[in-house]
Amino acid sequence: MGPMQATTPEVAADEAAIAAAAHALRGEAVAMLSELVTHPSLLGHEQSAQTFMARAFAGLGLQVDEFQIDEEKLKAHPGYSPSIVSYEGRTNVVGIHRPSGPFKGNSLIFNGHIDVVPTGAEVLWTDSPFSGKVDGDRLYGRGASDMKAGIVAYTMAFQALKSLGLEPASPVYFQSVIEEECTGNGALACLVEGYRADAAVIPEPIAENGVMTCQMGVLWLAIEVLGKPVHASVAQTGVGAIDFTMYLFGELKKLEAKWNAPSARYRSYAHHNHPVNFNLGKISGGEWASSVPSACRADVRIGFYPDMKVAQARQQVEAVLAAAYEAHPAHAALSYKLVYEGFQADGCHVPDDAPIVQAISKCHKDVVGQELVPTAFTGTTDTKFFNLYGETPAICYGPSGGANIHGIDEWVSIDSLMQTTAVLAVFMARWCGVNTVATGQS
Repeated sequence: MGPMQATTPEVAADEAAIAAAAHALRGEAVAMLSELVTHPSLLGHEQSAQTFMARAFAGLGLQVDEFQIDEEKLKAHPGYSPSIVSYEGRTNVVGIHRPSGPFKGNSLIFNGHIDVVPTGAEVLWTDSPFSGKVDGDRLYGRGASDMKAGIVAYTMAFQALKSLGLEPASPVYFQSVIEEECTGNGALACLVEGYRADAAVIPEPIAENGVMTCQMGVLWLAIEVLGKPVHASVAQTGVGAIDFTMYLFGELKKLEAKWNAPSARYRSYAHHNHPVNFNLGKISGGEWASSVPSACRADVRIGFYPDMKVAQARQQVEAVLAAAYEAHPAHAALSYKLVYEGFQADGCHVPDDAPIVQAISKCHKDVVGQELVPTAFTGTTDTKFFNLYGETPAICYGPSGGANIHGIDEWVSIDSLMQTTAVLAVFMARWCGVNTVATGQS
């Protein structure tokens, strides 16, 4: 059978069976997510989680493509961001489904990142940051919401079809990638390897009943400052590198305010409270309590609108810093340089009437009974690679019941996870079409 037309607000009977099959996997989904969260897949340490995913894909009968990123290939691509750690021993994992029956419908990529951000001060956590603890509707742990729940959702969506003796009637690629949280080079590597489809869905955590169609550009840079160190007893005669670093960042915040002005905003953020954020995420400097600091480094994240390119953002940032340096009365005794590592990412915007947006929105309404609202995200996701370079329209739609993403006691709603799984299973059937699979086939 081909893609099915559902009635609103309820799905047709056979699609209702698909949704029910998805919800029936609740215990299996919770067990998978809880175990996946226990793998502390921080930057550079993703491999145990990727091995877990390779086994999960193989267990579903998918062909598994596990490959290491070739950074030299990526460097020639306009979407490349300078890496922070080596790619040695760190792989992407792709589960590949090719129909055993007739091809019909549209091909699809599900993409999710396995890496997680640092936990922060562990003393602030109620339980271990990688506990995978379940308490009622909540499953806790770093990465539970961002975005291991999304990976489990697309995996269980495929399992739901399989449990009914169905398979997608078009190719489907299930990508588990590294390094989304600092460069996106994992997803870019899949693109460079040749993965393309008629659309891509990334089950990132989005606002409840929201589909992300627009996202900011993001630029990472480090400001490295050398000051004028002296003994603390005559501190007024020196210039501390930490103080000067904070002065420079303070001048950058004025640019943030300028970009946030209503007259400067990109249309999708016209009614947003504070769309542009410059964040001083890490600072290190100084040597001794009784010495004026000689050196300091600040790692900064810059957000900018989709109608601005990385080069333009860099130009404006550099101009502000250069002017601030010249205006400082002691600048002759100081120096600074900029280091670009991590995100050098343009923003992107998928039209609200794009087929993938309309298809996921209708599916959500039919399965859940509520309208899906196009959402503009003030951060970045891997959709940029598909939309800007891969000729593969991409959106984010995922479990939305979580809180404290990148914060303390991160959690995801299990109900939201299962709802997303049901929607993705029905969506996959509609978008790709389905074939009935003979017993014994995968």
